[in-house]
Amino acid sequence: MNIITNIATWQTERLTLTGKSVGLVPTMGNLHAGHASLCQRARRENDIVVVTIFVNPTQFNHASDYDRYPRTFEQDQALLKTIGIDYLLLFNADRLYPDHYEIQVTETNISQLLEGEHRPGHFIGMLTIVLKLLNLVSPQRAYVGEKDYQQLLLIQKMVAALFLPIEIIACETIRAEDGLALSSRNGFLTTEQRQQAALLPRLLQSNLSIEEITQQLTQAGFTVDYIAEQSGRRLAAVWLGEVRLIDNTFYPPLKKGVGEP
Repeated sequence: MNIITNIATWQTERLTLTGKSVGLVPTMGNLHAGHASLCQRARRENDIVVVTIFVNPTQFNHASDYDRYPRTFEQDQALLKTIGIDYLLLFNADRLYPDHYEIQVTETNISQLLEGEHRPGHFIGMLTIVLKLLNLVSPQRAYVGEKDYQQLLLIQKMVAALFLPIEIIACETIRAEDGLALSSRNGFLTTEQRQQAALLPRLLQSNLSIEEITQQLTQAGFTVDYIAEQSGRRLAAVWLGEVRLIDNTFYPPLKKGVGEP
């Protein structure tokens, strides 16, 4: 696995890959089995696989959240090597934002709802950095998980609107045995909270109404930011103590054995 930290070096290297299919998996590191599934699919479907790790400061609403985001680079590199990734790009913020974030990418519809309402500016930072990475890597395919469903929709919309010749591959959410969606934030949960957290996906996949789900979560100690039904999904964001969890499931719930469990 080639690890590249200099953008100019990568741009020179990218010229040598002409004629080969390139798959991109953009991440913020602290990789888990969900990220691994994206990388494994990219490995199956492309000649070259590129993974980026960049903890993007412009998509955090609070500096404290950015500072405490787990950096596990050695562990991440070991995982990527076992999958057979070709390139790991580790660019710093100064190189990725030479304009000091004066150029920004915005969307005026989807990004104003749900996550956008509760995390103002988050999607601007996300879209801006994703566009930069897509331009730098020039992949034929990029792999994005469905857990952050609004993020997926926005990336797909941006690529279509800007006529980028890139296929955005939506990848199924990977879950723990108890149904909780894998997330870097799960590591901040206490043992008791981790057991409580499994209630969220169970309720989202139930036939209960939004009001009933909200009531049960609140009684169980969650603070609910939102639960909504849109785009054939039931989406939610909740807090357990100081940890914010998001998830989404098909709605109406699918029968077991079809789509998500």
